[in-house]
Amino acid sequence: MDLMDVGRIAVGLVLLVTGGELLVRGASALARRVGISSLVVGLTVVSAATSAPELAVTVGAVLRDEPGLAVGNVVGSNIVNVLLILGLSALVLPLAVKQRLVRFDLPLMVVLSIGLLLVSLDGRISAVDGVLLLGAVVVHTVLTVVISRREARVPARAARTGGGSSAADVAGGGEETPPASIGRSLLLVVLGIALLVAGATLLVEGAVSIATGLGVSSLVVGLTVVAVGTSLPELATSVIAVRRGERDLAVGNVVGSNIFNIGVVLGLPAVISPGGIPVSGAAVAFDIPVMLAAAVALLPVAFTGFAVARWEGALFVGLYLAYTGYVVLAATAHDALEGFTAAMAWFVLPLLAMTLVAFTAYEVGLHRGRRNAGRPA
Repeated sequence: MDLMDVGRIAVGLVLLVTGGELLVRGASALARRVGISSLVVGLTVVSAATSAPELAVTVGAVLRDEPGLAVGNVVGSNIVNVLLILGLSALVLPLAVKQRLVRFDLPLMVVLSIGLLLVSLDGRISAVDGVLLLGAVVVHTVLTVVISRREARVPARAARTGGGSSAADVAGGGEETPPASIGRSLLLVVLGIALLVAGATLLVEGAVSIATGLGVSSLVVGLTVVAVGTSLPELATSVIAVRRGERDLAVGNVVGSNIFNIGVVLGLPAVISPGGIPVSGAAVAFDIPVMLAAAVALLPVAFTGFAVARWEGALFVGLYLAYTGYVVLAATAHDALEGFTAAMAWFVLPLLAMTLVAFTAYEVGLHRGRRNAGRPA
């Protein structure tokens, strides 16, 4: 470790925070100006922008013949996005989840996670697999825009007849302050993306240099240091979005980024790389299933009350810390690995499962009771 690496990390963090603020401000203003919701902007523009570091790192890793880093970066980033980023964002302020997200985007994220596991079973993501993953993202983007425009026509038609708000009001949460011009909004978005990419690049370079100097494998570096580093744009964007009241953008950013990571960040390198991308047995046996489990765990959490509460956010953060602890202990073959694994398998995880089932049943019953109470006798 040297002072240059520490300096890269510090400067990278400053650029990430500044870039996240500019991106959220520009994206929310752009949504209001063109009459679409912040959720759709988060699922498309912001998610693609904040996944740019993952794409750069993965393509570079494939070209340098480091497939472990490429796969570990994407899988680790998706785990970070759900458990750490959504968890921390929910701790700042409970997150609202739209029904459309639960019914369409979250299930697609789960399906893509299952698809990644299936195509990796033979130890390689082939060019054909990459085309399928890319196609899923294209279909998702097209459907997202089409559904958004269809939904925007309803409030717009109601506004013309005096029965509701305009689409711009819906996208902007009913604020009366006029949004910035499209040109200025786009400038903020582009500048925010540039700062996010530069900040993530500096931070990852410094962190990877420190980690590799300690003799850590490329898969572990990808799953931990690089995954967190390249997910910092999502973290900065989501936390800032929550603090600015754009909670739809925060959730949409994470879900859209996970879809983009699997479909484009892994799909595109698989297409352009001769022979596809090799996937290690360790990733297929443990890390990709953990990524899938995190995606599945978000479904009932979002469905009950269509929100991610603070206690659920704390739970997600705790799960991420436990996962990271296991990865580090396994990589270093630490003596505490056996005891840690036994405690997680026989005590923590069963207790967690029972807690989730109990709270889910309680919230579903509460939601059903409120719905029945609102019906006329």
